[in-house]
Amino acid sequence: VFQQYALFPHLDVEDNVAYGLRQARPRLSSREIASRAGEALEMVRLAGYGRRKIHELSGGQQQRVALARALVNKPAVLLLDEPLAALDKKLRTDMQIELQNLQREIGITFVLVTHDQEEALSMSDFVCVMNGGRIVQLGQPSEIYDEPADLFVADFVGKTNLLSGTVAGHSGELVEVALADGTVIAARKRTALQQGEAVSVSLRPESLSLGAQTGGPFKGVVRNRIFLGSTAEYAIEVQGIGTLLARADHLIGHGNLFKPGEPVAIGFASGTPLAFAETKNNGANQRVDKHVEIIS
Repeated sequence: VFQQYALFPHLDVEDNVAYGLRQARPRLSSREIASRAGEALEMVRLAGYGRRKIHELSGGQQQRVALARALVNKPAVLLLDEPLAALDKKLRTDMQIELQNLQREIGITFVLVTHDQEEALSMSDFVCVMNGGRIVQLGQPSEIYDEPADLFVADFVGKTNLLSGTVAGHSGELVEVALADGTVIAARKRTALQQGEAVSVSLRPESLSLGAQTGGPFKGVVRNRIFLGSTAEYAIEVQGIGTLLARADHLIGHGNLFKPGEPVAIGFASGTPLAFAETKNNGANQRVDKHVEIIS
């Protein structure tokens, strides 16, 4: 299934779906072709749309026709190349749910290619992250997000704060990292790190806690607040560090509703930061072709 669907405008819906069946060898009977096309349209909830023209359909309906045309051939694996990219946000969200339900219903493997990290995390059973044509990590969505294999994955999948520092010591399974402003924080490591080695520390915005009282490793000033409904995202300027992004529940009484210009103390709400070696090959800042494949 392609991003632009590649439907035939001069054919009606049923003939679009049946096109591949009519090219099959040995030839299928007209009755079998009509039956299988009808079943495929029912599968994508377009029963009764068979005689409509493509231009009479919405974007979501056209996408389902493209799905039916692929599924009618009973593939062992279905490849979807950014099939939701042409849809608006609401319709894209609805179609994500429909694709998940459809995959569970028919039970075949879907391989979905996307540049949208949220789409990859929300739809998949397994995620394959590729960088420059090379697989850098394969795992469940939570593993990819919470336990990125390297600095590239941490930076590419989801939002994160990357802070430069130096390994100042070791404490069991953790390393102590001295940041540019002299602050020392404890971090987990994915690979062996040596004393004095340059590292980047990954801090997810939702892992940071905000408070009006002193405390926590960082203190800063709110420069911007973006209201996102159930949450709010803050851009906080920390002297000697730069700008940190933090995400907090936007609930009355939580004491985390800060306005631009207000001072704020920043701590760790959950989890432990991750430290990665800074190498020329980590790919975090390279301009290369980056995409995510979903395997369900």
